[in-house]
Amino acid sequence: MLVKIYTDGAARGNPDGPGGYGTILSYTDPSGKEHSREFSAGYKKTTNNRMELMAAIVGLEALIKPCTVELYSDSQYLVKAFNDHWIDGWIKKGWKRGKNEPVKNKDLWQRLLRAKQPHKVTFIWVKGHDGHPQNERCDSLATTAADGQELLEDDF
Repeated sequence: MLVKIYTDGAARGNPDGPGGYGTILSYTDPSGKEHSREFSAGYKKTTNNRMELMAAIVGLEALIKPCTVELYSDSQYLVKAFNDHWIDGWIKKGWKRGKNEPVKNKDLWQRLLRAKQPHKVTFIWVKGHDGHPQNERCDSLATTAADGQELLEDDF
């Protein structure tokens, strides 16, 4: 079964301020009926890159059975992971970048690797704010999460 996951993160321009992510998971069941599920959450003291990773992870972790997945995101951070093999290089170097610089968000990268492992994932970069309706919807979810009154501490 093909599952499409649309993601977006928002840091609201302040690493110490609220951030949030929006994720939409959609698929068509064997009978032809379409289904959609939305996830969003707001966090304090976080960055946009962490939110982009969380958006992708939450969508993948929601899948119970192994699936064929198309993961849509406007995150250049995720483009690097899926297309330039950042993660593979980091693992081979012991999670170091360049001259022994520790990899940022190592915990989330490892969680992303576990989340995508059982699935066949194709990453599709949706250029931000290009009018793609699902991406705009995810952007709206992420912004709403970041602006929400009930914000969680970034403890993942």
